[in-house]
Amino acid sequence: MKLSIGNLYVTDVQLGDHNAFQDGVLTVDKEGAISFLKECDDHITDLDIVIARPGDDTRIVPVIETIEPRSRKDGRCVFPGVTDDVVPAGDGELMALKGCCVTVVGGTWGSFGDGVIDMGGEGARHTYWSKLINICLVGETDEDFERHEQQKCNHALRWAGHRLAEYLGNIVRDMEPQDTETYVFDPLLKRSEERAKLPNVALVLQPQSQMEALGYNDLLYGWDMNKYLPSFLSPTEVLDGALISGSFMPSSSKWSTYEMQNFPTIKELFAEDGKSLNFVGVIMSNLNVALDQKERSAIMVRNIALNLGVDYAIVTEEGYGNPDADYVRCQVILEDAGIPVVGISNECTGRDGQSQPLVTLDEKLNALVSTGNVSELSRLPACKTVIGNLEAMNRDGMSGSWGYDEVLGKSARDDGSIIMEDNNWFCGDHISGLSVKTMVEF
Repeated sequence: MKLSIGNLYVTDVQLGDHNAFQDGVLTVDKEGAISFLKECDDHITDLDIVIARPGDDTRIVPVIETIEPRSRKDGRCVFPGVTDDVVPAGDGELMALKGCCVTVVGGTWGSFGDGVIDMGGEGARHTYWSKLINICLVGETDEDFERHEQQKCNHALRWAGHRLAEYLGNIVRDMEPQDTETYVFDPLLKRSEERAKLPNVALVLQPQSQMEALGYNDLLYGWDMNKYLPSFLSPTEVLDGALISGSFMPSSSKWSTYEMQNFPTIKELFAEDGKSLNFVGVIMSNLNVALDQKERSAIMVRNIALNLGVDYAIVTEEGYGNPDADYVRCQVILEDAGIPVVGISNECTGRDGQSQPLVTLDEKLNALVSTGNVSELSRLPACKTVIGNLEAMNRDGMSGSWGYDEVLGKSARDDGSIIMEDNNWFCGDHISGLSVKTMVEF
């Protein structure tokens, strides 16, 4: 499979009365885009589009999702089973607008999985999103049944974000790219003898799928991954919009759709493919609730890996807590099968950094990459501008903030300053590989 992504680099975004891209400036017909999105979903009651640029003294909260604007040269949809019918993904030609993202924001209501982005000041160093021009889609819906629920599907707003990303991508669909990324995944049974001499490496992905109630989990070709069993995937399918983010999981631990479209660990494996390793693809797994479900998935991952002839594996989970059991078990069963593993995840070591990092551990886990501690506290001053609703941090049960603490007070202070756990930075631990953090040895 061959996937080509033609890139155009956005240096500014302006709202106007027409759509255009010229000299790095993306002009968006604001009213036309809003009208289009409302026509697609009558659950949307109010929408606005606001631009937040790197360095702005702006705080965005509650952030629901981020997506890279893209289009397909052949006219197929970018997100199969979501923005249109289920169609194949993983090959063909895409156009991508780099340097920006569609950022979906709750106009009033937040949810457990929603988070914070700071575009400037000290807060900007906590997430990758502060480096991008955020095309913020701020909205309200009539999904009143969710309003006072801590867990929200946010279906109408999330899918509106994917539609807007495709709408913007279509502005440049017929243009010539400034550069092109090409990813070729050769059929495993038709690879050269030279490739066969290299170590076979697989990437095991564990997207969020533990909610038994449907509508909260990540989707693969529009299919709720709670109803999914491990299988083999071409890595180009992940980069091509087959996998999109769900609404459930503490915010800093999530993979947004933007991260799935640009999964750095996949890109790094492609960079080494045929040189230091033979990249044999993605084993797409899942995260479960019951122990028998966890064991079933681990066994299936093991057997797929053995049948692929995997010599080494990378295992990465979206989330922490209950998913740690799937994450650890998957690594242990692969190690028992003679396949050395490197694990990638964040950790929850408490505000003092002294607690056990994962819910469960095993002595066979001897190569773990940490992307940060979700419990570390951040204290930040007020920002001049808030996009969304700061009070959501106190009111709506977001994963790293609270309405009352007898020592710390409430998360969003009356003067606009905030105190929260790093849990609340939107996809802030960037487990996909976009991490803005480095290791310091003491």
